[in-house]
Amino acid sequence: MRRFPLFLLMAAFVAAPALHAAEPPARKAAMLYAQFCSGCHGADLQGGRATSLLDRKWMASDDARLLGAIRGGVPRSGMPAFRKTFTEPEIRALAIFIRESAHRRADPAVGQAGGLPEGIQRTALHAYRVETVLSGLDVPWTLAFLPDGRLLVTQRKGMLVEGIQDDGRWTARPIKGLPRVWVRDEGGLLDITPHPDYAANGWLYLTLADPGPEDSGNTKLVRGRIRDGRWVDQETIFKAPVATYTDLGINFGSAVVFHNGYLFFSFGERGNVGQAQDLSLPNGKIHRLFPNGRVPPDNPFVHTRGALPSIWSYGHRNPQGLTIDPRSGALWESEHGPRGGDELNHIVRGRNYGWPVITHGMNYDGTPVSALTRKKDMEQPVRHWTPSIAVSPIHFYTGDAFPAWKNQLFLGALAQQELHRLKVEGDRVIGQELILKGRGRVRGVTTGPDGYLYVALEIPGPDTPDLVVRLVPAD
Repeated sequence: MRRFPLFLLMAAFVAAPALHAAEPPARKAAMLYAQFCSGCHGADLQGGRATSLLDRKWMASDDARLLGAIRGGVPRSGMPAFRKTFTEPEIRALAIFIRESAHRRADPAVGQAGGLPEGIQRTALHAYRVETVLSGLDVPWTLAFLPDGRLLVTQRKGMLVEGIQDDGRWTARPIKGLPRVWVRDEGGLLDITPHPDYAANGWLYLTLADPGPEDSGNTKLVRGRIRDGRWVDQETIFKAPVATYTDLGINFGSAVVFHNGYLFFSFGERGNVGQAQDLSLPNGKIHRLFPNGRVPPDNPFVHTRGALPSIWSYGHRNPQGLTIDPRSGALWESEHGPRGGDELNHIVRGRNYGWPVITHGMNYDGTPVSALTRKKDMEQPVRHWTPSIAVSPIHFYTGDAFPAWKNQLFLGALAQQELHRLKVEGDRVIGQELILKGRGRVRGVTTGPDGYLYVALEIPGPDTPDLVVRLVPAD
């Protein structure tokens, strides 16, 4: 059974006995849901960055649990308390609205959210068809190709599969011996990235939620090799101090990219607001290391007293996307805002990207994070999204199958189930187009050795298998 993060609102409690009606609230329940809940749980209750309210695991939940979650939140999952935001009649009305809406949508067809488009799909520059590559996955997080054409797919629950194509047919086998991961809400097995010289050294870099003491976890970076279907030769490249481990299951990041002999990886703030500005902590930062974990002597904070020498940039909330522009070598990052304020950033050495001092978003309970959207010596995003689309992966397309797309940036979204194409010039976005919409939460994007664009999709709905698909030219 898939585990979804209980992120914002009432932890997906559907189809329990009806609640008793209360006195008419000051604000309509549908309006409250649209304003405070849909950004994470989806306008159709099928989930976005947070869990689906239609998941079967909540079918038998009782009224007390639902009302308690709305009032008191689920702090370990990043869901705020709404006891000060809503009146008691509003809380009860909202619960009734959830119940009624869930009953109406209790059996959504897979095709409503995850059915793949049939036939030719036309965009401004290219037409394409969608083909299924792998099915039966469970929250695929990242895609990575090896030089011999094998496709690696991480799954949040701690599994890594190896996709192999033979005579046009794809099969997947699990890799054994992986490190233990802390599977909690957004945490689990995250990114996988081959070393640029993988053909010679075989190194693969994994980020994961590392289990700590007393049911806690934090982001960790390791490397290892695959030999005879097993994960071997593991080495730790970056591990946060044990004192920074927390029972919060949100904002891990993370992504890994290589450039000019250096490794960059992103580390989420982990739900403790303000730590992204603290240079003594790894949280809310992008780090730069040599591939073996050593700190480059020219990093910007190497000589700053009390600062972690691995830090390259800071002031980030939940940076899940990281990529290199193949033309310029520039580093680009995408990060989740809170309620609004998702960002696409052009990352420059030593810069402060502002969170939480400046932001275009607000807290999930509707209260402000900051009154500021700009401040001296803090960087503005190249692009930001309010309301949130729940940005996730970013990738510069480098293939030849879609020549007009070459070197353009593809950005995925979870809540809005979208794949965007962005035309980038220098540190600006000068054009954009929506390529795919409403087919699943876009978890991973990469260019295949065949030049096709491969996309990992998390399909909403109860017990629906997730997919890897590819966009194939139809011109």
